[in-house]
Order: sequence, then C-alpha cells, then structure tokens
Amino acid sequence: MAHDYGLFSFESKDEMLAKSVEFWNPGKTRFWVDAGVPLVIDRREGYFIHDMSGKRLIDVHLNGGTYNLGHRNPEVAAALTAAMDRFDIGNHHFAALTRTALAEALVRSAPPGLTNVIYGSGGGEAVDIALKSARHATRKRRIVSIVKAYHGHTGLAVGTGDDRFSTLFLADRPEEFTHVPFNDLDAMEAALRARDVAAVVMETIPATYGFPLPEPGYLEAVKTLCERYDALYIADEVQTGLMRTGEMWGIAKHGIEPDIMVIGKGISGGLYPISAVLVNERAGAWLSEDGFGHISTFGGAELGCVAGLKTLEVCGRPETRSMVHYIADTIGRGLRRIQDDYPDWLVGIRQNGVVIGLEFAHPEGAKIVMRRLYENGVWAIFSTLDPRVLQYKPGLLMSPELCEELLDRTEVAIGEAWREAARPARRAS
Repeated sequence: MAHDYGLFSFESKDEMLAKSVEFWNPGKTRFWVDAGVPLVIDRREGYFIHDMSGKRLIDVHLNGGTYNLGHRNPEVAAALTAAMDRFDIGNHHFAALTRTALAEALVRSAPPGLTNVIYGSGGGEAVDIALKSARHATRKRRIVSIVKAYHGHTGLAVGTGDDRFSTLFLADRPEEFTHVPFNDLDAMEAALRARDVAAVVMETIPATYGFPLPEPGYLEAVKTLCERYDALYIADEVQTGLMRTGEMWGIAKHGIEPDIMVIGKGISGGLYPISAVLVNERAGAWLSEDGFGHISTFGGAELGCVAGLKTLEVCGRPETRSMVHYIADTIGRGLRRIQDDYPDWLVGIRQNGVVIGLEFAHPEGAKIVMRRLYENGVWAIFSTLDPRVLQYKPGLLMSPELCEELLDRTEVAIGEAWREAARPARRAS
C-alpha cells in the first residue's frame, strides 16, 4: 500500500529507508535500523508520534525539548497559521515588528541584566553568536567548556564539545578551547587563572552527557570565578529553559545573572526554526559598534518570532508551572517505585523538574532500555556521550492519565531490559 503525502510518496517503509540511505544520511539511517529502532515518524500530535507502520509511541525524547508543548501544539499552530496572512521570514537588515516584540518578551522573562536579543536559526548558530560576542567584549579568544559538553555542531560551537565531533571536522584547537570536568571547581579555576579566557559556556544541566546534576553551589561558584578572572558566563539554556526545571529558565533557580544566555529548540514549539541569544550591555556592545556584525538571513524569521511569542506565553502561564510540578512529582515517584524493584539495574535517577536522566548498571544500559521502550510504545533516547544514561523528558502539558500510562509502559520495558542484560551472566553461572 502506497504512502501518499501529496508532493511525494513512498511505496513502503522499506523503500523509504533505502532511499534515506541513498540520498540522505547512510550512517545515521543504518545506525537506528541496526539498533532495533527503525523509526520513521509519520503522523504526530500532542505527545504521540506514529511510525509509518502505524505504531504509536509516547514521545519522551521530544527532540531535546523541541516539543515541550507537544507536537503541533494547537495554540502555536493557530498563531503561526494566522501570521501567514501578514508575515513571512522578513528581511534581516531592518527593524522588524515580530522580532522586536519577541525580543522585548524574552528580556522581560529573563534573569536581570540581560538587555538585548540576537537571533539565529538554531542552537549551534546561537552558541556561535554567544562566543563571538564574548570575544568581542573581552578582547580574548580562549573558551572554557565542560568535558562531554554539547553546544552544537557549527563552526565555533563544535570546538566546545566532545572530541568525537570536533576532531571529525578538524576543529579541536586546544589553544582556543579548554575542557574541564563537570563539578570540578579546582580545574575550572586552573583554566581561568591566566586571565586569558573570554567566556565559560555552561549547560545548566549537561544534556548529551546524561543530565549529571550540578553539585550544590557549583554553578554559583563558577560565576564567581568568572567575575574574579574577567571571563563572561554563558548559560546554555537550550534544553533546560522554557519551564523544564519548573522555572522559566533553569539558571534562575541558582540565582545567577549570566552575561549571555542561549535559547533554542523549544522556543518555537517545534513549528519553525529559531534561536536567540540574550546579552547584557557589555556582551552586546558590538550591536551599537557595528550592528551588521552578525548576519543571518533566517535568524529571527518573523514567522518564527510569532511562534516564539505564543510558546513563551504558554510556558509562562501559572497553570503550566503547576502542571510541570505535578508531572515532575508524579513521574519522579513512579520512577522511584520502579527503581525499588530493580535497584541493581536502575541505579540512578537524575531529576530536576521534568529534566530526567535514568542511569543503568551496564556500559550501554540505556540503549537496551531504549529498544525495549520502543517495543512497548515509548520513545526515549540514550545519552550519546554516556550510553549508561537514558534521556527521559516528559512534556510540560502531559495529562495525569498519560503520565500513568507512561509509567506502566516504562516499568514493563525496564523489567524486560533487566532480564535481557542479566541473561548472559546467568548462563555463565
């Protein structure tokens, strides 16, 4: 039976996957097929995605938080559809109606001290803008980030991340990018002591590393070190922003006023590519010196700004905040009950609001659990830089009934994965 999508069609899922290998990305396509997750997303709505085969999955990957409000959120979709009667992407050279409105709303929502907004089309570009702004402000070049950090794959951003990605594209330049272990203040101070660092860029909770939580006082101490050694503090809120921690911006829970804050993924509800960099007066000085210093044709596209305005408004509602606290409590308690049944398998639950990492007692335990979850109708993803840990991210607006269904399916999948992982050991004994 053909799958007809109007402008294109495929005879079967197998044909589509074969063409994906041929014309798109052979390595990534084959990886998921070999991993037992041959997912090709077709229909999607709310917190459900449907494979081409018709299989329904509860989405707790959310593409890194892109779908915090669910797929094709009706309010965001309606705002975007209505905007198409007046707007398109706009012209990046000129002051723009929607770009200005979203910038004002973002600044008003942000920690104190952030005064201006610079737009990009994705998180990697936004990190590039942040690093360029810090270099301009401090007249220094070196950037400090965390070992196993992830800040995107674009030109400058890739150098802040893991060697797996930076060396692939010859972007591993130790004279410009220094990596220090997370939660290690001595290493951080050693990296800053020479006073040659433009900025420290920090995910509030490192996502691709499996959501290790900052120790009490760690982020605050890093900010103090930045001030002591004249380096700017860049808060990467791409995955921890927009109410995921129970506050609009995760960094605000630490009482930190960053010099620069990076926003991406969920800011447009998954309906239009847009990202934003918020800067204080020092970091944004180049905007007055040469406002054409960063040009991005699609950065701050006006349709994306409309989607961003509606997304920000929905995330900021008191009822959304209350829902996040309810979901975090319900899911957290349910996961701890599951952990009580499998204490030697599910060995850690890393949670801040609905930012959750599940740690398993196997070098690739999260891959095993991911596959079993997929078979049981849940989509969550392993942490690329620590495959022991499953990224498990419930949406902000999940209903109580869906929370319970998710926990039921998760319990079954974790039990199956535990039995699968234990099988070789039992045969050996």
